[in-house]
Amino acid sequence: MNEGMLFLVQTLFSLYIMAIVLRIWLQLARADFFNPLSQFIAKVTNPPLRPLEKVIPSRGRLNLAAVVLGIAVSVVAIYVRVLLVGANPDVLALLIIGVRYFISIVLQVVFWMLIIRAILSWFSRGGNPLEYVLHQLTEPLLRPVRRFIPAIGGLDLSVLFVIIGIQFLRILVGM
Repeated sequence: MNEGMLFLVQTLFSLYIMAIVLRIWLQLARADFFNPLSQFIAKVTNPPLRPLEKVIPSRGRLNLAAVVLGIAVSVVAIYVRVLLVGANPDVLALLIIGVRYFISIVLQVVFWMLIIRAILSWFSRGGNPLEYVLHQLTEPLLRPVRRFIPAIGGLDLSVLFVIIGIQFLRILVGM
């Protein structure tokens, strides 16, 4: 029973943190706000985020309130996981592990967006609104890599190199 509850809690928290990460990323990339994915992310994250935005100002395109919310939800997720295991949580350790967990989820979201974009590029012709947002989100990551690694025989290897870099960072974060 405890393992099932642990899985359920971890999955629900991870999905919500992913939504917060997408909210931050959509704003950083200035992605189309009227896209159905953007609208869904905004509706899911607005209830806790609106009050925080009144207290914590944004820095340019970076929504600091969303970053604080993401880290806070990550800390709560780790806290609940520790309680379900039956351990005694240390506040400083919770904060450090929560930040690492948030960074890990950021890297995980970027990884999966790149994978989805690569797979869609094999089959889709570009008319899908989801594909348009994926392009808006991932292109700022891929463009700098393309300057150093041009397409070889018509194959764009920039996605592969960015994915390798993300996996390296995930190993460094250790989550």
